Amino acid sequence: MSSANPVQWDEAAILSQLQASKREAAAGRAKESDQLLARLAQQAPNHPAVLNELGVRMMNRGQPAEAQKLFSRAVAVAPREPALWANVAGSLRALERREEALEALEKALALQPRHLSALLQKASHYEDVGETRMAARIYRNALACVLPDMQLPETIAKAVAHARTIVARDLDSLTAELESPLREVQQRHGQDDRRVRMCLDILLGKRTAYPSQPTWMYFPELPVIEFFDRAMFPWLDAFEAATDAIRAELLDVMATDGDGLTPYVHLAASDPLDQWRELNHNRRWSAYYLWNYGEAYPAHLARCPVTAKLLEEAPCVRIETRAPNAFFSILDAKTRIPAHTGMTNSRLTVHLPLIVPPGCGFRVGGETREWIPGKAWAFDDTIEHEAWNDSAVPRAILIFDVWNPFLTQAEQEMIKAATEIYSRHYGGAGDPAL
Repeated sequence: MSSANPVQWDEAAILSQLQASKREAAAGRAKESDQLLARLAQQAPNHPAVLNELGVRMMNRGQPAEAQKLFSRAVAVAPREPALWANVAGSLRALERREEALEALEKALALQPRHLSALLQKASHYEDVGETRMAARIYRNALACVLPDMQLPETIAKAVAHARTIVARDLDSLTAELESPLREVQQRHGQDDRRVRMCLDILLGKRTAYPSQPTWMYFPELPVIEFFDRAMFPWLDAFEAATDAIRAELLDVMATDGDGLTPYVHLAASDPLDQWRELNHNRRWSAYYLWNYGEAYPAHLARCPVTAKLLEEAPCVRIETRAPNAFFSILDAKTRIPAHTGMTNSRLTVHLPLIVPPGCGFRVGGETREWIPGKAWAFDDTIEHEAWNDSAVPRAILIFDVWNPFLTQAEQEMIKAATEIYSRHYGGAGDPAL
């Protein structure tokens, strides 16, 4: 902490004694704590941390005037410490010197714009004077500073909970204001308003915007779409119509060729395991491959003639040593696939649900859906996605990849050529297909 005081303190000793005093207080030994702090105040009467702690205790004892004097002395010594200015503001507010308190908060935020206590106090100031919309906007800024695993002092935690209530109330009010005008425009044009709704949910903090984050190849200027419009893939009608036959082939495989099921995650010990540690080489998430990295599994295809024929007719990606990829995905009971992204946005991933017990779900970006047996969808797997099976039995779907429909035929062929050259250049070494 900076200081304008010419006295040279033994900083480590002062902070050590200060922590000892705080530990005594936390243990309920107020007398011993006060004695330690009193001795420290005699040794370093102008140390900002000591003055600050004395001020905090005055506030806790309902003596804001004394606290304000102590905090003011502290900021005179260390004027670039935002926490001290936030405490000055708290004491001034307790004395109903609101404009001075706001000035102190502005000084704290000028030093650290994301100072949580200062933001909460500033929002509370506007709430107190009836400017609830301004208060809600500042509370939103404060909430953006709170990380999911952040441990907060009790007083701050209560203020954060209050902030969430005010923000939610304000967003409900704004949403209600928007509803009628937007409905009128939508009805007048007769156009789907889904994208506008998503836009506004992101604007209002109800939804997170997820970018495309390929682990390998990024193709620029493609639309970032979580779940694609089903109408773009009329050929999926044939897959959906054959759901019962495809499911029967899968059930036969599970009954007679269990050895053909292999762990989907099969990273080497030297690879960065990250979120895959629990599932690596684990059959809790297993695959029965029909195609893998462009290699056909003839015996498996022979067991699944209906599925094989449909895949041959689908616009699957076909790249030497890379694609197609097509497999039955089996997710065991009580198993979660962690959030991750795929290799390239030049392709999409298709799911055809076959066996879906209650308690299964799938999230792509900001949208969560439940699989419905026989209802296929296509999504961009370079957007963060995750899946779970909270039921007591396995879940099974057919998965395969197809070209992104926003690529032209020429672009598809150039990506195919470039990918094959890239792979041969590095000796056929593939990148992770997760």
